Amino acid sequence: MRIAHRLLSGAAFTALALPLAANAQTAIADKSALAADAAQTAADDQDIVVLGFGQSRQVQSVSADDIARLTPGSSPLKAISKLPGVNFQAADPFGAYEWAVRISLRGFNQNQLGFTLDGVPLGDMTYGNVNGLHISRAIISENVARTEVAQGAGALGTASTSNLGGTIEFFSDTPRDMANVTGGGTYGSDDTWRAFARIDSGDIGGGLKGYLSYAYLTTDKWKGYGTQRQHQANGKIMKDLGALGSITGFLNFSDRREQDYQDLSYDIIARRGLRNDNIANDYPLALKIAKVYQNQQAPANAQPWPGVGTTFPAGFGTVDDAYFDAAGIRQDYVGGVTFNANLTPNLTMVTTGYYHENKGQGSWITPYSPTPVGALNADGSVITARSPVGFRTTEYRMKRFGMVSTLAYDVGVNRLEIGGWFENNKFVQARRFYGMTDSAAPNRDVLKFQSNPYFTQWDGKYGTDTLQYHIEDTVRLMDERLVLNAGWKGVYVVNRAIMLPDTTSPLATGRITARDMFQPQVSVLFKLNPMAELFADYTENMRAFVSSATTGPFSTTQAGFNAIRGQLKPERSKTVEGGLRVRSGPFQASAVGYYVDFSNRLLAFANGAGIVGNPATLNNVGSVHTYGAEVSANWRVLPPLSLFASYSYNHSEYANDVVNAQGTVLVATDGMAVVDTPRHMVKGEIVFEQDGFTARVGADYMSKRYVTYLNDVTVGSRVLVDASIGYQFQGEGVLHGVGIEGSVTNLTDKKYISTIGSNGFIASGDNQTLLAGAPRQFFVSIKKGF
Repeated sequence: MRIAHRLLSGAAFTALALPLAANAQTAIADKSALAADAAQTAADDQDIVVLGFGQSRQVQSVSADDIARLTPGSSPLKAISKLPGVNFQAADPFGAYEWAVRISLRGFNQNQLGFTLDGVPLGDMTYGNVNGLHISRAIISENVARTEVAQGAGALGTASTSNLGGTIEFFSDTPRDMANVTGGGTYGSDDTWRAFARIDSGDIGGGLKGYLSYAYLTTDKWKGYGTQRQHQANGKIMKDLGALGSITGFLNFSDRREQDYQDLSYDIIARRGLRNDNIANDYPLALKIAKVYQNQQAPANAQPWPGVGTTFPAGFGTVDDAYFDAAGIRQDYVGGVTFNANLTPNLTMVTTGYYHENKGQGSWITPYSPTPVGALNADGSVITARSPVGFRTTEYRMKRFGMVSTLAYDVGVNRLEIGGWFENNKFVQARRFYGMTDSAAPNRDVLKFQSNPYFTQWDGKYGTDTLQYHIEDTVRLMDERLVLNAGWKGVYVVNRAIMLPDTTSPLATGRITARDMFQPQVSVLFKLNPMAELFADYTENMRAFVSSATTGPFSTTQAGFNAIRGQLKPERSKTVEGGLRVRSGPFQASAVGYYVDFSNRLLAFANGAGIVGNPATLNNVGSVHTYGAEVSANWRVLPPLSLFASYSYNHSEYANDVVNAQGTVLVATDGMAVVDTPRHMVKGEIVFEQDGFTARVGADYMSKRYVTYLNDVTVGSRVLVDASIGYQFQGEGVLHGVGIEGSVTNLTDKKYISTIGSNGFIASGDNQTLLAGAPRQFFVSIKKGF
């Protein structure tokens, strides 16, 4: 009842404010001003990066042309990595290997950001995503038309309950008006093969058009042994209803299977180097390492593997130096229908219904869980001899559906918007163990879904119901020189967890909620003149809990959950930012400063090596204070030559020590820098395009990052350089439209640590939570449109 009362009160307030604001200004921009804006928009479309002119928040975007400059198959996230405030990390040249991909904005990590595709929520897009899927699976990169980044605060209507520190929104390409066939192929380092094809129907009558596309990627790992491959299919159909609006439907499929790179520590790197990896080519060696380790853990007179001894093979110092193999496999179907309706000349409504189904397994062949006699093979036969290793999986099944709807009413100088989002997410997560043999070759393939487990440690059913609404009003005054925007959103999320019987689960069950029905956002834009504008905004956000066995409040023990349930609070942020944008002919630039108060920070302490899978310890541990600045500039020096550069400064520090219930300091984090948050980032890009010839060089500098909460372990600064060169035939004949391109990633062959925190962060000291960046890689691509 309280929720309904607030909703009705908010609607009444807005209804009263609407005519008052309308009377304040009766004139809006005339046709000539609108034409000027349209011309400027057309010019912006030719730029490498659009810097968000006309927005009252820090919003920047990159287009499909920018994504096309990257190696085909690259993640759309890699295209936005040059934007200020964006920290992007990956261990492969495409930025698509999910275990290693990390993206953060202004110190907020991936699970504190919001992600959508055509308005459909992608969840927090982390590995083992419990409420969505990664963009590399959600859509083929060639079908992404635009990626929009709000570094500080996303729009109120963004369908996300995790966007504490900004949003990244992806928009898919629309079907072509003319029938068309496009395709391409890529070959490169590590026996990389990629193919892409798309068929557009064109307008087949009455405004009905659509496309089908398919992409395939297979590549060997750049170190160690293993394969990463993916099949994807996208379909989209659109019906133009004329003055009434349009209906659009889409269905996307992905099957991704990737063998993992080994997580590293500084100790492992010092002894075995950055190229240390799993030993998937030598199963007998993996068995021997496991047997030695298990002998080491047993009394001298009761060693389980007589004759093997307690000394690791030459070159190995610990059982965690190299495992046999690990992998992640995911199958996803995601689809939706959008109704874009013009209800009256002043009233429009956009409604999207969507459904997403996911099946996945993340696996480790582990020496910590040996296989007993009597376990089953994949074919159901009995394993008659014990083995020192077992096949451990984390298994996922997700079925979620929802609806996002926005109603907008234009009257005078006002634009009133009311919207809502509902989602029901049913998520099943299990930890199972499958039998391995003590033999010359492995009996299971990590790139296949497993069957016939010998042990289920836990098997949980998790439910999440999300309800979000927003109300906002935009007022354009002084012939649109002054734009005022104010509104709020409300979020109510219910999380539930139950464990199925016949497991030995140590994990929590129960119910917890997160609710805040008034999260305000206020912003202002003032155009000083046609070439310069000022903007400022203030936003409050809350991050809801997630329902999962591996993250969130249910990932701890039942006793731990019972102790924290009554006092655990959702994370919150308050963001203030302001800036200046200028443009003069071919030059445009943006500068912004910001301050963020991040409170109720939730910290999950990792317990032991990641492969062991111990329950985490979750607590509210205080606040983070962040301030910084970002500058970006885009200059078209000559019609064919463009330059882009950005600089980011971020100062993020923990504002509290981690203490226990008695107030005793456990970790003295007060004043320490936030982990994985570089203080300085500088990015630059040069692009030349003329008469079919293209060339691009990009550079990315990042200062040191801290790996531990006490800042006693760091990853050093690095500079990465990518480049590409290509030509598209312009004349008539069989070669018309054929393009060939060569590209190279990590041009200088920099040896560096890329991802940190793959197995979480600890207070102090070394931790097996680092991943090496890919060395120099070469690729050649051919594209053709028909």
